[in-house]
Amino acid sequence: MIYRMSSQLSVFSAVAVLLLLPDSCGGQSAVIGPLQPIVASVGDDITLPCHLEPAVDAAAITFEWTRPDLNPRFVHVWRSGENLLDLQHPSFKGRTSLSEEILKSGDISLKLSKVKPSDEGKYRCFIPGWNKESFVELVVDAASTFFIIDVDRGSDGVVLQCKSTGWYPEPEMFWLDGEGNLLSAGPTETVRGPDDLYTVSSRVTVEKRHSNSFTCRVQQYRTNLTREALIHVQDNIFKAQYSSGTVIALAVFLALSLFTLLYLFLRKRYCRKKPQTTTTP
Repeated sequence: MIYRMSSQLSVFSAVAVLLLLPDSCGGQSAVIGPLQPIVASVGDDITLPCHLEPAVDAAAITFEWTRPDLNPRFVHVWRSGENLLDLQHPSFKGRTSLSEEILKSGDISLKLSKVKPSDEGKYRCFIPGWNKESFVELVVDAASTFFIIDVDRGSDGVVLQCKSTGWYPEPEMFWLDGEGNLLSAGPTETVRGPDDLYTVSSRVTVEKRHSNSFTCRVQQYRTNLTREALIHVQDNIFKAQYSSGTVIALAVFLALSLFTLLYLFLRKRYCRKKPQTTTTP
């Protein structure tokens, strides 16, 4: 009985070992990519990782970098020891490269320069001859530090306008007072430029507060990027605004008073000139 159990255990162990043997026993390595997305900012030079494990000389292997959502889908192709770029998608022209030195160590990572918003997506690292692949997800962001601020007087208060350019993906804009309270503002205007970057702008009407300080905040939630511009409104701007409002109100009051006096004067004069009628029995 003990012998039979040992035999069964030996057979099981042998099967387990065979199942755990890497593909290299069949002459093929596994194609390994990153587990997490690659995050890049617009304009960066980056590397999309992909390597063979166990490492073998990849210089003589044909492999492809593609984006399945594009047409043509080819980002970069290596074949017969050289780059084959005839079918490369136009948006990647002159921006992709491979290092022949690291190819010899089984590293087939792709270098991508001057990242653009349109580069965002899922990339496939594929060896056709082995039918082996891995995927790399690229996430692109852009956050601007450039703000245009405008302060103007309005009929109901001081109007603040904030504009920021060079964002990706589309962000949101908020207004805060000096205590960090959210202010009620008009809708955010968003424009997407030919470079796929967003320009956002918003305006808010404010009244005199204790600190006279206000914040224009732009936030990109996906990558948790935030930029702020602090605005301090001088007291004389509020005073001028209130003074002009007082003048207007006083002018309206005087006009109504003059109109009323003129009406009463003419009515009294008309009543004096109107002949009185008498009745005879």
